[in-house]
Amino acid sequence: MSYRSHEIAVRGGTMHVGEWGDPQGPPVLAVHGITASHRSWGQVARRLPRVRLIAPDLRGRGRSRDLPGPYGMPVHADDLAAALTALDVPSAVVLGHSMGAFASVVLSHRHPARVRELVLVDGGVPLDLDPDLDPADVGTVVLGPAAQRLAMTFPTREAYREFWRVHPAFAEWNDVIEDYVDYDLYGTEPDLHPSTTIEAVTEDSLELAGGEALLDALAHLTHRVAWLRAERGLMDEEPGLYSPSYARANADRLGLDLTDVPGTNHYTITLGPTGADAVADAVRRALTAAEATA
Repeated sequence: MSYRSHEIAVRGGTMHVGEWGDPQGPPVLAVHGITASHRSWGQVARRLPRVRLIAPDLRGRGRSRDLPGPYGMPVHADDLAAALTALDVPSAVVLGHSMGAFASVVLSHRHPARVRELVLVDGGVPLDLDPDLDPADVGTVVLGPAAQRLAMTFPTREAYREFWRVHPAFAEWNDVIEDYVDYDLYGTEPDLHPSTTIEAVTEDSLELAGGEALLDALAHLTHRVAWLRAERGLMDEEPGLYSPSYARANADRLGLDLTDVPGTNHYTITLGPTGADAVADAVRRALTAAEATA
């Protein structure tokens, strides 16, 4: 499949953007999670060869890791709008996973004309956390080892692959997961580090339980929203980030089209074949709906 990359000027430097598929196809802006990169969309891109899938590395992650703070959903939303402008894309179906879903919701409120439809994947709705939890601890509680690894050093790329191969969420290893893991490293052997910065994760985690910008955007939703829920969480545990009852209550309250995706966890809902099939199907439906209202 065709793959291209771009460096786009944003505040403080350049944002790295990957792009798959048909450059003349309908645009889909794909927004990754809190410790991820644009390579988390490789499986979905394979299933959408006629689509122009535009996937940035968010500020503080991947090849955009050197972009400075402040971070937060409004900042990410403005960066995403800047990427669309630089690539001459007036509007797109917006697809967000995990924290990327939160940024996508805020994008739809801050830049509504840039968003045609929203597809949110295991994110975008405030997490159901203990109300007494210190906001500064949200990242540690929710992300666990995914956040802890950011302070680790790995002597070789193979050592980093082995770190992930034994992770319970990645029981079904595949070439896209390996590419995603390899891309995550920066530095040189024997001093390799995950590319996501601790500062970015710490600041962005504050908004996962309901930052002001997110709550305002959800209260004023004007776009159709498809919401996909993984049945298991970051450690392959049940019930996952959103329990079935909590997800249903919020879908009804906000008018979201909720779909449970059996056999997936928070990672494999994009990186595994079953999850990628479901996400690609949701994107196709969103593109059809967007075309019908064009």
